[in-house]
Amino acid sequence: MDKSNRLLNFPISFFSIILGLSGLAISMGKMEAIFKLNVNISLYLLLGTIAVFGVLLILYFAKFIKYRDEVRKEFKNPVKVSFFATISVSFLLISVALLDVNLVLSKYFWIVGVIIHTFFTYVIISFWMLHPNFDIKHFNPAWFIPVVGNVLIPVAGIKFFISDISWFYYSIGFVFWIILFSIFIYRIIFHHPLPEKLVPTLAILIAPPAVAFIAYVKMTGTIDSFAKVLYFFALFLTTFLLREFKMFSSIKFYLSWWAYSFPISSITIASVLMFSVSKIVFYKYLALAFFIILVLIVLILIPKTINAMKCKEICVEE
Repeated sequence: MDKSNRLLNFPISFFSIILGLSGLAISMGKMEAIFKLNVNISLYLLLGTIAVFGVLLILYFAKFIKYRDEVRKEFKNPVKVSFFATISVSFLLISVALLDVNLVLSKYFWIVGVIIHTFFTYVIISFWMLHPNFDIKHFNPAWFIPVVGNVLIPVAGIKFFISDISWFYYSIGFVFWIILFSIFIYRIIFHHPLPEKLVPTLAILIAPPAVAFIAYVKMTGTIDSFAKVLYFFALFLTTFLLREFKMFSSIKFYLSWWAYSFPISSITIASVLMFSVSKIVFYKYLALAFFIILVLIVLILIPKTINAMKCKEICVEE
């Protein structure tokens, strides 16, 4: 088998790009709304995101057809397996982005996303629990991706079906977030540091509480004490990780750099929601600050990714 084959080495983590792009599209839409901008940039960002998502789906499906054993190998890898949930999370995020564009299309994306994510949730959790050769060094923040998907489901789902369905998935995601976060703290303090390639995934820590806050407010319609705990913990994690900017920026470019984008979009959208409900102007401009950071991140990531593809630094044997 030709190990230099680009399709053979096409990584499942490529779908993390869609999380970043869809998060940017949603965030742009929120900025257009709260600042009453008479533009529709978010729609073009969304269409571009859907187009890129379609291309990635075709490429990975082609890999599955032609190199099925390699896909199975990825799925059995304790580090890579969680990235499979980026496919279903992509469907769910596009569904959220479509809520104000086309409700019917949003519902279809949501249903597909829920079906796929339910499958991945059961299979991945089963894999975690029954895998005989796990080591604590295998644990990394990418394990939070399936969790984020479950707390993301209610954001659009509360509009489509009875609230109990949304609460079912929210409960799964929230409880497993607490469990995995505890394991993460133990792993990061008492064991070897993350490999350089996975250091950018530390940003994923922001997403579970930020998305959990958004979903909770969508389901309850209020910002109570519990919602504030979720938001301010996400805000703490964001400011804590932004403080480590020099460490993150000094790392060689990997596809994992896209892990910076979606979490920042999550706290941006959460801050917009804080402003929309509380009417406290501070959150409006805090959201704007995060949005500017998000745009700068994506403007750095896109050319770096394209350049890495041209230089054949991506889709190569690891």
